[in-house]
Amino acid sequence: MKRLYSALKYVLLLALAGLLLWFSFRGVKWSEFLNGLKSANYWWILASMAISVVAFLIRAVRGRLIMLPLGQPIRLKDSWDGINIGYLTNFAVPRAGELARCGVIAGRCKIPIESVAGTVVLERSIDLLSLIVVLVSVILISWERFGTFINEEILSSLQGRLSANLFIVAGAVMLAFVLFIYIVLKYRERHPIFRKLNKIIKGLAEGLTSGFRMKQKWLFIWLTVMLWVCYWLMSLTTIYAFDQVSSLGMKDALFLMVVGSLGWLVPVQGGIGAYHFVTTLALTSVYGISHTTGIIFATISHESQALTMLICGFTSLLSLSFSKKREVLQ
Repeated sequence: MKRLYSALKYVLLLALAGLLLWFSFRGVKWSEFLNGLKSANYWWILASMAISVVAFLIRAVRGRLIMLPLGQPIRLKDSWDGINIGYLTNFAVPRAGELARCGVIAGRCKIPIESVAGTVVLERSIDLLSLIVVLVSVILISWERFGTFINEEILSSLQGRLSANLFIVAGAVMLAFVLFIYIVLKYRERHPIFRKLNKIIKGLAEGLTSGFRMKQKWLFIWLTVMLWVCYWLMSLTTIYAFDQVSSLGMKDALFLMVVGSLGWLVPVQGGIGAYHFVTTLALTSVYGISHTTGIIFATISHESQALTMLICGFTSLLSLSFSKKREVLQ
């Protein structure tokens, strides 16, 4: 039954990705699309891919910093392989990448997987907060341009759907979560299931609090800033690759970076379809760029980053396999 549920979930998410791709490519003029792909300056695309590798490395260094307080020696290579294999896993099973990353690091560094998961949750929470800060900054800096997009494409679609029921549901979920934690802690010694849940909760808490025990907090903050600078440069170099969008500038690259990040957050395989849809929507709605040009930009932007993730992911997977074989032979 569990396998059937997993298979059904996978098929449904794949169908969602296909539906979003269909919406994105609907009405595309294919002759213009192919000409647009041919006319792109792929040196700028290669530059964007190189910057994305630097971003992966920064994430690996940052992830290692936040895990060091767990008390075990963690190599940069282990953190690097974990992140890359996580990216690779997301192309197969959406949102399973972080779990794969935790498994790789926990296995290589002999750390409880619950503790590693706690550090990943903390790291991702910081990333989400950073994304919100960047989004608000972009909106405030260029409200005259982006305000229309937000009002027409986001706020108007939500109007009438939000009500007091949303807050009631949120409150009920919070209350249920607190009650669940209380029950687990109170009866943790009486049943093996509660003992296991208690171990998971303690491991997560240890990982979450590791950030407060991190010795190089300012380095972590600086790396976080540099990570978002890399994301911005990836967006900017992709703009430079297309004459059709060459009128866009640095602030526009920042906006497209935020929009693209939202596309990657949608739980579909590797952001396929979702990234294409939201990026094309942003280019057509905000800048008045043709739909075909928008989908050309979104396609090359997404596929170049996806190719980088796949190359790095398979490289780390091979490296991990060879390491395990050497350990067995020894």
